[in-house]
Amino acid sequence: MSDSITPRQFTHSDGVADWQADDGSARAVFRTGSFAAGARFVDAIAEIADLVNHHPDVDLRYSTVTVRTSSHDAGGLTTRDVDLARRISDAAAELELPAQD
Repeated sequence: MSDSITPRQFTHSDGVADWQADDGSARAVFRTGSFAAGARFVDAIAEIADLVNHHPDVDLRYSTVTVRTSSHDAGGLTTRDVDLARRISDAAAELELPAQD
């Protein structure tokens, strides 16, 4: 049984308003304001990823963290990506890191 979903299904899922989906992945950019805040957020993402055994690509810059998720084994987006995106957005909200428009 496949848990593959379309970008549209991803976008219309609850809790992923911070994210934009395309054909093969979903991406969100969070404004951190500082490198240290970004590093704390990356640490939180790593804990989440290990917990759910689904690991995104993370790009840490001075004032932003960009996160991209996809399910390589499925060749695109799956319900696992929705779950991961929700958890990452929740962590960002807890750390008061807004998503970039």
